[in-house]
Amino acid sequence: MPRKIRQLIKDLHDAGFELISGAAKGSHRKLAHANYHGAVTLSGNDNDDAKHYQEKQVQRAIEEVQA
Repeated sequence: MPRKIRQLIKDLHDAGFELISGAAKGSHRKLAHANYHGAVTLSGNDNDDAKHYQEKQVQRAIEEVQA
């Protein structure tokens, strides 16, 4: 069963990512970290199932900032 978008956002917040103010438009959210080049963009509402590529993107971003 896929995880929910809200779970991915929580994982990113727990890893130190912050929501970029003004970058949330509609169902898209951008999160940035001081040690991560660029930003992670997640689309979908909080209760939507996360797509496989979104889960992988979040996992890679968290691994990069923890390395």
